[in-house]
Amino acid sequence: MNELIKTITRGDGTIAVSGRELHKFLGVNDNYTDWFKRMTDYGFTENVDFAGLSEKSDKPTGGRPRIDHVMTLDMAKEVAMIQRTDRGKQARQYFLEVERRYKQGQIDTSGLSLQAQAALAAAQAIAAQEQRLNKVSSKVDAISDIVATSTMDWRKATRDLIHRIAKVRQGDYRITQGDIYKDVDDRAGAALNIRLTNLRRRMAEEGQSKSKRDKTNKVDVIANDKRLIEIYMAVVKDHAIKYRVWDDEY
Repeated sequence: MNELIKTITRGDGTIAVSGRELHKFLGVNDNYTDWFKRMTDYGFTENVDFAGLSEKSDKPTGGRPRIDHVMTLDMAKEVAMIQRTDRGKQARQYFLEVERRYKQGQIDTSGLSLQAQAALAAAQAIAAQEQRLNKVSSKVDAISDIVATSTMDWRKATRDLIHRIAKVRQGDYRITQGDIYKDVDDRAGAALNIRLTNLRRRMAEEGQSKSKRDKTNKVDVIANDKRLIEIYMAVVKDHAIKYRVWDDEY
């Protein structure tokens, strides 16, 4: 197997990934520090999912040390999935293959560099959580499958996920969905409130009953626009990952 992204074998034998190596492979336009901070907003925890690592500057003239991060393999898979790009998909498939080979004892753990040894020491605090994070990976896979369902099932799939998000947040379903609508507005420039008002007005002009108009909601607005359906599903998925909806099952 060709090494697409450098991985590190830790002292306990588990596999970790350099944040900068992953950032480079994904071809992210944002600088590493801003990108990594944005990724941690999806609910990852320092010294559980990742650990900081200070490296010597790679500039010929020297300079301040640059910051890298050692990520668990499960975090790396999640981060790759979040990108929703071909490179992200390729990275995730690569990490799944690394994991498969590791479980089969096919990875050579000898000959680590001094830099890798330093990374091992920095990542020791992560090892105790590895078993729990393996469960997380399977749950994220399940979320990906749900959100990728056909358009015939998107209402039920997203509704079920929103119920789970609300449960994790210990909040009301309507509040959670309101936050999701806001993100859809921001991402798509959709103005859902105005679209809903216009939709109800057209229904009134067509002679449809007031009770039916009152039951019409923003999901019905979204259903009339294929692009909005795709954005809505992506936002729900992002919220599900951010709030780690699988945690309520453990």
